[in-house]
Amino acid sequence: MRKILFAILILVVIGIGLLHFFTPGYMIFYHDMFRRLSYFPIVLGAIWFGVWGGLLLAVMSSIAFIPHVLLYIGEGSGTYLSELTEIILYLAAGTVTGIIAGRESLLRNRYKELSEKLEKSYDKLHRETQLMLEVEEQLSAAQKLSALGQLSASLAHEIKNPLSSIKGTAEILLDEFPEDHPKREFVEILLKETTRLNNTVEEVLGFSRRGMQGKKKEEAMTEPLSQVIDRVTSLLASQLRKKSIKLTVNGWEEGKAFHIAGEKLSQVFLNIILNSIDATPPKGEIIIETMKLAGGYSVSVKDNGAGIPDARKDKIFGAFYSTKEGGTGLGLSISKKIVESYGGTLTLSDAETGGACFTIFLPEQNSASNVKKQTESDFKNI
Repeated sequence: MRKILFAILILVVIGIGLLHFFTPGYMIFYHDMFRRLSYFPIVLGAIWFGVWGGLLLAVMSSIAFIPHVLLYIGEGSGTYLSELTEIILYLAAGTVTGIIAGRESLLRNRYKELSEKLEKSYDKLHRETQLMLEVEEQLSAAQKLSALGQLSASLAHEIKNPLSSIKGTAEILLDEFPEDHPKREFVEILLKETTRLNNTVEEVLGFSRRGMQGKKKEEAMTEPLSQVIDRVTSLLASQLRKKSIKLTVNGWEEGKAFHIAGEKLSQVFLNIILNSIDATPPKGEIIIETMKLAGGYSVSVKDNGAGIPDARKDKIFGAFYSTKEGGTGLGLSISKKIVESYGGTLTLSDAETGGACFTIFLPEQNSASNVKKQTESDFKNI
């Protein structure tokens, strides 16, 4: 483009020279107009191409002006020198304009460099500010977790004694109901859940006493996946009835063949299904679907609630993040850590029913023959 512009300016200069050459000498008005027109390509050349561009076009304009000067050779010296002075003015116009344009170009480049440096500094400052905010958030979360750990140890100690009383009462009630009594199942669930809670309390107390020291691995008690889901849904039956929510369980037979650490993973199912109950409107529907996949089993919990906005999906598993009034923001975070401690994954997606879909995938290494767990590691991760 610059070459094309320069070529156009040269053609303009040549054209003005030809006009001087072919216009008769007595037409002074036209010759005066032509020599003033010569300043346009000179000035434009100086502005666009700097001092050298202005000088080159001034020289060319001077050459193009020579045929007009020759017309005055026979005139007096004053007239001849007056016309010759125009060439000096051409050169001066090209030089001065080129210098001014060059300085402006230099300033423009300096401003551009300064602007780029400021932009880089701003980006760097923005990144460092974001990093500081992230570090501050992590520090705040760490402080909360530390305080939560101390509070958990204190609460665990206070819960232990009444929990023992509840367990003893449940054992007495169990003896009161024969095997075929319809309420015996609920007493068994109460006793089992009390035992699980008591084990959790013992783990919290043990962890607080030993700090970060290790603990030997213990073999986890395993039970069929379907049995764990049945127990959890039975515990939540009253909440489902209160909101008239229809619960559908698919793939029950698939889950019978897969054994998991039910004591720990039932907490995961309990947290997720409770969240679905809270999100589902009255007379809504929750679907629990178990599927056999390559390398393991998946359990999906779907609801037809309002769903979770995209802006919150990345934060939903973070500690202390909750969208419910009065929520602790720990349920999903703890659930994710528990699932991951068994080599699985907990993910969130949109359900085809319109709400949220939480999917738990557990690898087949959790079968009854080789399921192991490290309870100390579970609490360390949580």
